[in-house]
Amino acid sequence: MEENVKKLTFWEILKRIGPGIILTGVVIGPGNITTSAMLGANYGYGMVWLVIPIAFMGITFMLTTYRISMLTGMPILHAIRHYYGKAASGFVGVALFLSCLFFTLGNVTGTGAGMNLVFGINWKLGALIMLAVLMYCYFSKGVYSKVEKGIMICIFGMIAAFYATLVASGGPDWGGMGHGLTHWGFPEGSMTTALGYISTNAAVTAGIYGTYLGAEKKWKKEDLFNGAMMADAIAHVITVILISGAIVLVGAIVLHPQGMKITAPAQLGELLVPFLGNAAKYVMGIALLGAGFSSLLGNTQRGMVLLNAGFDKEVGLESKPIRWGCVICLAAACAICFSYGGSPTQLIFLANVATAIATPVAGLFITLMIWKTEVNAGYKAPRLLQVCMTISYAFALVMTISALQNYVPKLINSIAGLF
Repeated sequence: MEENVKKLTFWEILKRIGPGIILTGVVIGPGNITTSAMLGANYGYGMVWLVIPIAFMGITFMLTTYRISMLTGMPILHAIRHYYGKAASGFVGVALFLSCLFFTLGNVTGTGAGMNLVFGINWKLGALIMLAVLMYCYFSKGVYSKVEKGIMICIFGMIAAFYATLVASGGPDWGGMGHGLTHWGFPEGSMTTALGYISTNAAVTAGIYGTYLGAEKKWKKEDLFNGAMMADAIAHVITVILISGAIVLVGAIVLHPQGMKITAPAQLGELLVPFLGNAAKYVMGIALLGAGFSSLLGNTQRGMVLLNAGFDKEVGLESKPIRWGCVICLAAACAICFSYGGSPTQLIFLANVATAIATPVAGLFITLMIWKTEVNAGYKAPRLLQVCMTISYAFALVMTISALQNYVPKLINSIAGLF
């Protein structure tokens, strides 16, 4: 089968990719921007090396989930249900849903922070205004695609602004950047921030949801071998690294030398001051709005789809259970966000770290399935992918345990403080 499939041309591949780009829009939310800025501001070039395991893990997670889905004819949660039973798929579905719900906290808070920067209004009021627009999109016809195009313009504008800022700031210190790429280590107190950065940019959740988007794209088994899925996975990971990596570098160049710590949304605007001057806060506000709103549209639906899939329920994006489930999730997220007494930027970071719960749970079953003889029956065993998946899962697991053993007590105290 693998040998008989014709490789697609570059232009044919462009027509077949899609889920990976959509997932980039989901991943690049306010949490990603905030955590990336924190990484550069707090540790300079010292954590730049994280882009290497992120590239390795991100591509591995996506190719593994895509392969399992195509060879079994089932999206990931349905495959878990088939091989390991209802309890396993339900448990994984709940874990993935909670991860997405935490991510939604960051998106709600990020849109509010964006409104605060642009219009100077209270961030909670700003979040409510954007949620009203979101509800309109969920229950209207033809509006979503128009809004999505506008948001994509904002995101591309953000990318252009960060790279222009890199140039305006004189660019990175290539020696320092090279040292950061080649000397791997965790400065004191950096483990939690590193976990938040990795769990956002190399999330197994992205690959799992990609298998459901692939069904919407009408991918076929041939796409596993003709280059389409490989190109889709690479396109997703490269775009994510290009954006988040640029933000880390800007944080290292602009904020780190000043000893600035990210504790409020206005400080994110400082990232763009070298290039945009007084207009920086408005551009960053639009970037947060764009990233937060586009991620809200995609991520809230992702959480409900994965929860329903875990219990073998309706997963269509236009179905009533998904739409109303999204409304309930957003209402719950608002209640939590508005009850939080600290800085909205800190809440974004807290939510970002909490998303790390998905990989240890879902990743275990994905790792087991890629080694399963029944899954690869009739095909040459993908030894390299199997080894890469095992290494990626082990790395993510060690990172999660190491970071959360110190962070969980703080997280529990923060949550307890809400009530």
